[in-house]
Amino acid sequence: MRNSTKLIILILLAALFCGLYLFHGLNGSFDYALPRRGIKVTAMVLTGVAIAFSTVIFQTITHNRILTPSIIGLDSLYLLLQTVVIFFLGANHVTIVNQHVNFVLSVGTMIVFALLLYRLLFRKGSQPVYFLLLVGIIVGTFFGSISTFLQVLIDPNEFMRVQDKMFASFNNVSGDLVWWALAIIAIAIVIGMRFSNELDVLSLGRDTAINLGVPYDKVVKMMLVLSAVLIAVSTALVGPITFFGLIVANLSYQFFKTYKHSILIAGASVMSVIALVGGQWVVERVFTFSTTLSVIINFVGGVYFIYLLLKESRSA
Repeated sequence: MRNSTKLIILILLAALFCGLYLFHGLNGSFDYALPRRGIKVTAMVLTGVAIAFSTVIFQTITHNRILTPSIIGLDSLYLLLQTVVIFFLGANHVTIVNQHVNFVLSVGTMIVFALLLYRLLFRKGSQPVYFLLLVGIIVGTFFGSISTFLQVLIDPNEFMRVQDKMFASFNNVSGDLVWWALAIIAIAIVIGMRFSNELDVLSLGRDTAINLGVPYDKVVKMMLVLSAVLIAVSTALVGPITFFGLIVANLSYQFFKTYKHSILIAGASVMSVIALVGGQWVVERVFTFSTTLSVIINFVGGVYFIYLLLKESRSA
C-alpha cells in the first residue's frame, strides 16, 4: 500500500473519531455541549500535532528514536513553575486562577529557558547535540528535585492544585487559549515544514548533510527552537504528556517506512489526533472519568519505551 493511501486512511479514521466524540450522546443539547466539545477536540488536535511535529524533528537532529524534546527539562520546568507559584503565592493567586496569565507565564518561561540554554551551549561554536541533552537531563532532574521538595512542604489543600498540574487535562481548556495556541503552532509548523527537505538529508548524519550542502548548525538550532516552542505551548495549554511523542513518532516510522519528513510528520500528527480523541472518548464513555488520559498514555508509553530500549540493545 502506498504511503499516500495509508495517510488518507488515517485522516479518515481521525475524522471518524472526531465526529464520534463531537456528536455521540448529544441528545439534542447542541447549543450547550457541541461548542464545549469542539473546544476540547481542537485542543486535542493542536496538542497532538505540536507534540508529534516536535518529536519527529527532535529525533531527527539527535539521530535517536527513543528521545523526546521533554528531555531538555521543559516538563520539569513547567511543574516547578506551578509549584513555586502555589507554594509562595497560594492556589488562589491570579497567576493560577487566571488561565490566560498562567498560559503566558508558562510559555514565556519555558521558551526563555530553552533559548538561554541553547545560547549558553552554542555561544562558543558548534557543540555536540548530545552535550545539550546531557545538560538538559541534569537541569530537568534539578527542577524535579526542587518541585518534590516544595510539594512535601506545601499545604495539603494547595497540593491538590499542584497535583492537577502534573497531568494533562482537556476538560478545562479555555477557548481563548485554544486560538492563541492555534496561531503559535500554525506559525511554527509553517516555518518547520520549509525545512522538510533539509531534515530528509539531516537524517543521513551530520557529515553527510554538510557534504551535501545543508547548513547543519543553522538547521539544528532552528529545529531546536521550534521544538521548544511547540512543547512549551502544548504543555502550557493542557499539561505535560511525557511519553506521547515517543509513541506516535515511532509508530509513524514503522507504519510508513520512509525517510520523507513530510510524510512522517503528517502521519505522526494524524496518529496523535486518533490517539488523543479516541482515548479521551474511551476515558469519558468507558471509564466514566475514573482515570485520566495522560495516566494511560504514560503507562503505555513507559512500556513502549522499555520495548524500544530492549529492541535497540538487541540490534546493537
